[in-house]
Amino acid sequence: MRSNDREVRDGPRLLPVAPDGRTRPPRPVPPSVWELPDPGVLGPQELIGFGADLEPATLVDAYRRGIFPWPHTDTPLPWFSPDPRGVLTPDTLHRSRSLRRTLRRSGWTTTVDADLPAVVAACADRAEEGTWLTPAMQAAYRRLHELGWVHSVEVWDGPRLVGGIYGVQVGAVFTGESMFHRVPDASKVALVDLLDRFTAAGGVLLDVQLVTPHLASLGAVEVPREVFLADLDRLRTERVRMAVGRRPVTTLAG
Repeated sequence: MRSNDREVRDGPRLLPVAPDGRTRPPRPVPPSVWELPDPGVLGPQELIGFGADLEPATLVDAYRRGIFPWPHTDTPLPWFSPDPRGVLTPDTLHRSRSLRRTLRRSGWTTTVDADLPAVVAACADRAEEGTWLTPAMQAAYRRLHELGWVHSVEVWDGPRLVGGIYGVQVGAVFTGESMFHRVPDASKVALVDLLDRFTAAGGVLLDVQLVTPHLASLGAVEVPREVFLADLDRLRTERVRMAVGRRPVTTLAG
């Protein structure tokens, strides 16, 4: 993910009623009007181009190719495909002793897609440092969520949203975009819950884009871009729908 986990403080939020069943299948989008480069033939470069737009068709085409937008100040919209790529799987996931203690905390629960707008807004709440999650980017991910391509995991302490993560799902690959916490370890719980629900539904790969020290401590590893793109090509048409219902975090303690 493109930013380190960050702490967010604000007042409590009312807990939305979680839907039953599983995440909605993604709705089809039209072909993109932009011809994005193929990162598999670009050599070692990670910045693959500038411009285009944030329409659903553009974004879906980009994520299906292993490309994502990353706004920078005072430049046209840049698009990236890192080499190497950061990934996380159940086999590499590391639960530290402190995280295991947190996972045994009986008062927290998790949901999927209960309040994606709040998760995205909290991830963008970085006024003191600035954020790549511009208003236009936030709106774009909300639109993709309405179409079934973007999902969130929320962590709740009673009625209060204390952490979360969101990202773009393409078949059996989930690209994590950003996460936040309002209390220690809440974002880690969100990440563990996402990986558990996703793989239980048939998901294979959690794409974290870039391995930060924080993500490395959780078990994220780097793989060559060509390996990631080959996996993405194989997995992007799979049908994977996560369970969305509320559950206690104690189920994740292992």
